[in-house]
Amino acid sequence: MNKQTILFLGAGRMAEAIISGLLARKQDHLEEIIVTNRSNAERLQELRGKYGVTATHDWKAQVAKADTIVLAMKPGQVRESLLELGPLVDGQFVFTVAAGIGTGLMEEHLPAGTPVAWVMPNTAAKVGASVSLYTYGKEVKAAHKEVLEMILDGIGIYEECTEEQIHQLTAVTGSAPAFLYRFAEVLETAAKEFGVSEEQARRMIVGMVYGSALMLKDGPAPAVLRDQVTTPGGATAAGLRVMEEREFPALMKEAVAATNLRAKEMAKE
Repeated sequence: MNKQTILFLGAGRMAEAIISGLLARKQDHLEEIIVTNRSNAERLQELRGKYGVTATHDWKAQVAKADTIVLAMKPGQVRESLLELGPLVDGQFVFTVAAGIGTGLMEEHLPAGTPVAWVMPNTAAKVGASVSLYTYGKEVKAAHKEVLEMILDGIGIYEECTEEQIHQLTAVTGSAPAFLYRFAEVLETAAKEFGVSEEQARRMIVGMVYGSALMLKDGPAPAVLRDQVTTPGGATAAGLRVMEEREFPALMKEAVAATNLRAKEMAKE
C-alpha cells in the first residue's frame, strides 16, 4: 500500500480523534494529513499546533492531491459537501463518519465509479480504542479496503456490517459511550455525597469502570459476571432489584431507539 494523503473535510472531535489515533499508530502509512473546515481558523490552528497536520480553509485546492477523503462534518452538512465535492473527485476513495449517512447517498452525488464507504467510529479513536462499524459501496476494490482497514486498525477494532445494521447499531457503539459517561457521572455524584473529594470520587469510579471493562473483555458473558458479584438476598441484589423495578432494560432500549431515530432524521435535514 502506498503512503496515504488523507483529506479531512471537518475539524471536529471525531476528525481529531481519528487523526490522533492515526498519527500515534500508523505514521509509517501516512504521507500527509490535511484538515479543513469552513470558517473556524482558531480550530485549524489548534490542530496544526497539536498534531503537525496541514490546515487550510481552501479544501477544494487540496482534493486533487488526496488519496482518501474523509467527510467528518455533521450529518446535515454532508449533502451540501457532496454537491461541492462531486465535480472535483477523480477516483479518490471517499468515506464518511457522519451518523445516518449511507453509501447510497454518497454514490448518488459523486461521479459514477467513485469508491465510497460509511464508517461509524466513536471518540475512543483518540486513544486507539474505538469500535468502528463500516460498510462499503459498490465500487470499492481490494486496495481501498486495505486503506480503510489500515485507518480503522489505527484507531481501534472494527467490524464490517450491512448498511442497515450500522443504522441500527449507531446507538450501541457510537453513542453508548455517552450513556456510560452519564452513568459514571451519576456514580461520582453519589460518591461525593458520602463525603469523599471530587478527585477521590473520580479515581474510584474510573477504576471501577476500567476493571469491569477488563473483566468483560477477557471473561465470561455479562450476565455471568453480574451473578458473580451478586449474592442472593444481598446488598448488590437489592440495588439490581431497584434497577429492574425501574425497568432499566426498557429504558436502555428506548435510549437506543431514540438515538437511531434522531440519527436518521439528522441525515435528512
